[in-house]
Amino acid sequence: MTRPIMAHRSFAVRGAMTVAAILSAMTFAAPTVHAAGTVAGTDILNTAQATYDGPGGTVTIDSNTVTIKVDELLDVTVASSDPGDIAVDSGALQQVTTYQVTNTGNGNEAFALTADTAKGGDDFDTSNPVIYLDTDDNGIFDPGVDTIYTPGANDPVLAPDSSTTIFILSDIPATATDGQRAEVELLAAAVTGTGTPGTSFAGQGDGGGDAVVGSTGADGEASSFFLIQAAQVALVKSATVVDQFGGNQAVPGATITYQLVATITGTGTLTNLNVTDDIPADTTYTAQSITLEGAGVTDSDADADAGSFDGSAIAVSLGDVPGGQTRTITFQVTID
Repeated sequence: MTRPIMAHRSFAVRGAMTVAAILSAMTFAAPTVHAAGTVAGTDILNTAQATYDGPGGTVTIDSNTVTIKVDELLDVTVASSDPGDIAVDSGALQQVTTYQVTNTGNGNEAFALTADTAKGGDDFDTSNPVIYLDTDDNGIFDPGVDTIYTPGANDPVLAPDSSTTIFILSDIPATATDGQRAEVELLAAAVTGTGTPGTSFAGQGDGGGDAVVGSTGADGEASSFFLIQAAQVALVKSATVVDQFGGNQAVPGATITYQLVATITGTGTLTNLNVTDDIPADTTYTAQSITLEGAGVTDSDADADAGSFDGSAIAVSLGDVPGGQTRTITFQVTID
């Protein structure tokens, strides 16, 4: 009887050592990793096993299963999609800035949006901001297609690691001057809640767990900038008289050469700039006398050059002219 008892004691020791070794070496199965982390609401299941040598062979037993539900991590980033300052004119209405809002958390989350056009440190503030959602997901604002955002009614809901394009349209004040900048900021905040990283909202996470504020504080913001690029033109006219006697007297038969100098200032560009000048009374236009930057242009408006004469006035089309440049035009008439 002694030997079976000893054998039983030997088995008990071996069993205890086997369990200890298994528990010390036991590893948990790694969850599937997504770009935004394991999806909120996922159940992480874990069951331990122990084996020992029994009278009939190896015996395996399972522990109870421990279930841990992954909480929702609330995180978001906002980035401007505008590559640089957006050139605008003073008084322009409903000018567009563009942003990307990305859910960097691990659950489906709705985000509240706010436009801030009253930022400190810029030169002027835009007005009447309106937020639009990119309804057709093409990244370009489409009037009549994209949807006006109404807080609490159509907050964009984003899956983990997904993004959406948001537009802010606002008005440029007529008082803004050349070279001034305005900042327009978009703010996005998780509807579930925001706060210090680690703040928990019990039972409010996607999938039924808690919601926990991540490193971004569950809110984010980014800014785009408008830049006033205005241009103005000053037109100065002068005249030189040469008479038929070699002097400069304005007598009948004398030739008047008019010079028109258009000076464009500012950082913008004047679009489709045209200069016209009526032929004065008591004078006759000298055919084919128009020049632009010293080069002759024809009187016909049917050809490709910039000049024309319609019988009563000369005209020169200068096209788009950026600030900092000048254009010089001349033409001649004879005093009757």
